Amino acid sequence: MKLIILVLIFLNTFVFANDILTSYRINGIDKIEKEMDLELCKKEYWSDYLKNKDTTFGYLESYENILTCNKEESSLNLYSNNKDKKIKFIKEYSAFTGKIKGDKKKEGDLKTPIGIYTIVQKLSKETNLNEFYGPLAFVTSYPNLYDIYRGKDGHGIWIHGLPTKQERDSFTRGCIAINNPNIECLNKNIDISKTLLIINSSAVKKNISKDTLASILSQLYTWRYSWLYNDINNYLSFYSSDFQRNDGVKFDSFKTYKTRVFKKVEKKSIVFKSINIIPYPQSDNIFQITFKEFYRSDTFKFIGDKILIVQIGTNNHIKILTEK
Repeated sequence: MKLIILVLIFLNTFVFANDILTSYRINGIDKIEKEMDLELCKKEYWSDYLKNKDTTFGYLESYENILTCNKEESSLNLYSNNKDKKIKFIKEYSAFTGKIKGDKKKEGDLKTPIGIYTIVQKLSKETNLNEFYGPLAFVTSYPNLYDIYRGKDGHGIWIHGLPTKQERDSFTRGCIAINNPNIECLNKNIDISKTLLIINSSAVKKNISKDTLASILSQLYTWRYSWLYNDINNYLSFYSSDFQRNDGVKFDSFKTYKTRVFKKVEKKSIVFKSINIIPYPQSDNIFQITFKEFYRSDTFKFIGDKILIVQIGTNNHIKILTEK
């Protein structure tokens, strides 16, 4: 009964509410769930939902802080996604970046990567951090899924402080370095598990189109709908012919595997939470989508983080390039 009430509130129209009640009376809850899942595939729903959302850096549900690095201006900016879900500029830090300009591609090329990252660990004196890196260092998630898809390698890209007992160059080997009072200030102002880092060669793109985000969200849920209701052809239409999964599986093998799985025609439950959609730096049509996935079927259960890298192509249709 609680689900029915929520459905009525969600739809907020008397006529549709009566249709839902009639459907429930005749067909039971499964029919209603399918109709609701189909509603989530409509761009109109998402356009209305996004109307009052702050989309400065994209659609963000799970990040409290955003760090943006402009390599051209040697700056690291901190933004807060406050309780009202409004993005607020907090502070700009002067920063050193890699000695060589451009996007990092391989180990030792002295370039700071361009991309979207998270902070996976904090290092300090208590963890035997070398004094060269100052009092603190934040380890980033480089190389990320899209980096690996494009064949980039290397590791150890940090945001760190400056040497406490020696001079240093005005550039790094690929990291982002800020002065020690600033790294300590940053430490006090962020929760590393809820912080997003966007690095670009120039200014990070702002004020992302709500129309584009609504289109991506509606297609994300159309992909889910196809998965949920075993429509293998529509499901696979969301994958690029150049698709390669994080473990190296390419499209043809992926298609064979998924076709076999879909033939089971199992009853599934698929819920997405903490969705984030962010345009990729230095690209007009690549977006990173992350969310927490709750999947359950008769034979399999999964709860975990999902990452999709999608490309917007013909007719604004998204194609998944890689996923994890």
